[in-house]
Amino acid sequence: MVPEALADWVYEDLQDFYGEPAPRPLQAPLAELIQTILSQNTADSNSDRAYKALVDRYGDDWDAVRLAPVQEVADTIRHGGLAEIKARRIQSVLRQIEERLGELDLEFLHQVPLEEGRDFLRSLDGVGPKTAACVLLFACGKPAMPVDTHVHRVSQRIGLIPERATAEQAHGLLEALVPDDRMYAFHMQLIRHGREICKAQRPRCDKCPVSSQCGYAAHSIRGSA
Repeated sequence: MVPEALADWVYEDLQDFYGEPAPRPLQAPLAELIQTILSQNTADSNSDRAYKALVDRYGDDWDAVRLAPVQEVADTIRHGGLAEIKARRIQSVLRQIEERLGELDLEFLHQVPLEEGRDFLRSLDGVGPKTAACVLLFACGKPAMPVDTHVHRVSQRIGLIPERATAEQAHGLLEALVPDDRMYAFHMQLIRHGREICKAQRPRCDKCPVSSQCGYAAHSIRGSA
């Protein structure tokens, strides 16, 4: 099956199996950017606690976060892990945005083409392809595909992307396969599938709704027979 047809088939089967994913309310792009930085290399529950602590302390005054002592910010986001690194990264990003735009506001990302927005975000120190895609998808509703460990693993196993494709390469490869109006749902389904069935260790291939087209599942099931 060619990749485009496989992507269509996987999408339909995951939709049937899991149901339509719940919509996620859009938030301000700058808030999404800070929250995504906090989510790097930590569990969602920890990053959520860190973001809540940041907002509880500074409100939505990102200029106050930019000007605060870095150790104060680090202490505030301690629950998110790698607090010193993330505090410096957040303040660096805020300084760069202020210097380039003259204000701490990324609302212009709603109006510019996808690639222009991606280029701006990727030009900020510490903002990689996944973080940029999260901002564009979750804050701006644009057809960007964030590739985390679940999306990368599941896509490789099913054969949506080449086995040797890196996570960075996977962003473009998957965006080329998935229609714009399916991007959010496809992303959410791949994450859920990776968490619940196509796990890194001991995947539940016998329960997988797309195993009939998955070479990894075929090999796994043969190996356990």
